[in-house]
Amino acid sequence: MVSVATSADLSVNVGALRLTNPIIAASGTFGYGLEFSHLVDLNRLGGIVVKGLSIEPMEGAPAPRLCETAGGMLNAVGLQNVGVRAFVAEILPKLRAYHTAVVANVFGKTVQEYVRVIEVLEGADGLTAYELNISCPNVGKGGVQFGSDPGLAAEVVGTVKRVSRRPLWVKLSPNVTDIGAIARAVEGAGADVLTVANTYMGMSVDPQTRKSRLGNLTGGLSGPAIRPITVRLVYEVCQAVKIPVIGLGGIETAENVAEYLVVGAAAVQVGTASFVDPRATERLVGGLEKWCVDENIFSMSELRGSLGK
Repeated sequence: MVSVATSADLSVNVGALRLTNPIIAASGTFGYGLEFSHLVDLNRLGGIVVKGLSIEPMEGAPAPRLCETAGGMLNAVGLQNVGVRAFVAEILPKLRAYHTAVVANVFGKTVQEYVRVIEVLEGADGLTAYELNISCPNVGKGGVQFGSDPGLAAEVVGTVKRVSRRPLWVKLSPNVTDIGAIARAVEGAGADVLTVANTYMGMSVDPQTRKSRLGNLTGGLSGPAIRPITVRLVYEVCQAVKIPVIGLGGIETAENVAEYLVVGAAAVQVGTASFVDPRATERLVGGLEKWCVDENIFSMSELRGSLGK
């Protein structure tokens, strides 16, 4: 007799962490999580990555910050945030009321700034992991992005690893020639998990005004239009490293989630979809449950890395 799935176990292992399901709200698209709590049952999500935290508060980029594109959007928010100390004092205590995994996204302009943010977070309870945004310009090296150079990427990851007691996720930039080389460098430096990938640099200009449609000249492109490119990057990184990979880029449906898992991702992050539908993350959890039953899939392990099998 052939077994028929009446329910599916959506739980996944992401390194040492066990998540109830593979749906994680992506940094920069879900605020600090609390802003969505009246719309989304946060306890239904596998995790939440809060918006990026810096050592001091940042006002961010000038308006307008968002620009719709074909199949996606450009954003130039400029990493606006309350600063890590205000996050620990005012926001993190409220997040502790939920049992969803909370991951702190961290960035800095120098290696030491990354370390200072982590040191503040190390003294606080309620966090599951850190996610390093290495797509920031290193002012100490003339503005080159940490994530565009294997040596710089390894330096920041290795330095942070020495002061961190929590798992270290590293969010890679897609704006590189060889993402596999960056992935191997940060794996060697101690990264526990890789997030693939951040947004793609783009521009949109109004030909009538001759000005950018954003307050900044350029912005980060995200949304369903970039999904096929990022699926390829996730596959390439999964082939290059042995640590888990989280896929991020253009996820709208349960089938999109499954696609990332099939090419090797351990979990996914959902970003732009939350701008279209603020309930997208929770909807995807329910949608994935139904999709698995329809496809007679009992667990996420049946999907992960099953390409061609």
